[in-house]
Amino acid sequence: MKKVYQFTLTIATIFALIVSTSHLAFAQANDIKGGPLGKDELLKDPNPNGDNLRENHADNKNWITKWYGPDGNYENNGSFQVSSRRDLIDEGTNGKLTETKLSTAAGLQLTETVDMKWKAGNGGTRKWTVFELDPADGNNMNRDGPVDNIDTYGMIVIHAPSARKAIMSPAHDDHAQIWINGEKWYNNSRWTGAAQMILHNVEVELKKGGNVLLYRVGESGGSAYINLHFDDDTHKDCKIYPDKAKDQKSFLNEVRGVLPVDPIGKLTSTWADIKQNR
Repeated sequence: MKKVYQFTLTIATIFALIVSTSHLAFAQANDIKGGPLGKDELLKDPNPNGDNLRENHADNKNWITKWYGPDGNYENNGSFQVSSRRDLIDEGTNGKLTETKLSTAAGLQLTETVDMKWKAGNGGTRKWTVFELDPADGNNMNRDGPVDNIDTYGMIVIHAPSARKAIMSPAHDDHAQIWINGEKWYNNSRWTGAAQMILHNVEVELKKGGNVLLYRVGESGGSAYINLHFDDDTHKDCKIYPDKAKDQKSFLNEVRGVLPVDPIGKLTSTWADIKQNR
């Protein structure tokens, strides 16, 4: 009987070590480095991207709650599989802005004069404003409109005292896309599992001064959430806007001293534009 017990204990110990090692591998696989995304990666999911990558960040205190963006969602998107391949910012501004341009200082400043004018069946005219989302709410994308087949856009400005690497952790349902300073850093069509659950920690680069981040999530049915936080050091050292702002005017006033001054209507070229033209 003693030998059977010892054998059973040995097997259990080996199994525990295998599980522990596997868990460690999954945790390591949760990191994405080497961005921004290349031209052939813009709509590709991270790899690996399975359920076993999920990490619960519900106890994290850094979840961002205030965003700047259109005052309502894009509606009737035909499912996120359809809408994710279309630039809804380009469509809504007749080419005056695109998703890439909007994630730059000059593009953000253009929102002072350029409204979003989607078709009536897709939400119609949208003004720009500051809105708040509850990171614990699994349906925080449902902003007084349809709850299914919607796309949400949100923006923040991150003021960094010096150039640095930062880790961003996005939670989303369903398809998430994130641009920073005119370059795309994250694309994932897979929902993360819960409003404060993540699949990937993404290493990004912030320049000294103001950094513009654009976050888009497309949703088909069921839960609908868009959430983001950075690593502790980034939240401690950097200032994130909107801060006290409650509307477009106060937000643009907050970031005027943070963003570089660009002539309205004259967008600066991004590194992504330069690479595509070479």
